[in-house]
Amino acid sequence: MPNTVRLHRVFPTRPEKVYRAFLEPDALAQWLPPNGYVCTVHELEAKVGGSHRASFRNFTTGKSHSFGGEYLELVADERIRYTDRFDDPNMPGEMTVTVTLQAVSVGTEVNITQEGVPDVIPLEACYLGWQDSLRNLARLVEPEINQ
Repeated sequence: MPNTVRLHRVFPTRPEKVYRAFLEPDALAQWLPPNGYVCTVHELEAKVGGSHRASFRNFTTGKSHSFGGEYLELVADERIRYTDRFDDPNMPGEMTVTVTLQAVSVGTEVNITQEGVPDVIPLEACYLGWQDSLRNLARLVEPEINQ
């Protein structure tokens, strides 16, 4: 499918930690924004049919953009599927993001597919942003702090 980004990563941690990182507002705000951005989660109702809304603010310019959507599928510790739509009319259309988690011998294999990226966003920019986000996610979920 055109305008699709596919990502793959293995994290040395349990699937339930990665799953929670996608669905807890404070965790999501910490790892999702690419470097140079700050995230505010305005709404996150983690249930099928529930909605989410967030905004990213460019820390250099102060400009922000907001987006939101609906949760289509939630299978605990295995799969998350949701829609995303930018509030900016210059970035029309609806994206669908599918996150699959699978326990493997060294941790959790994560596959992410983002379909329907607006034409005005270069796919290579999406890949760069997701790479930052996944590095941030690793810093959140990989430490095993049992205190």
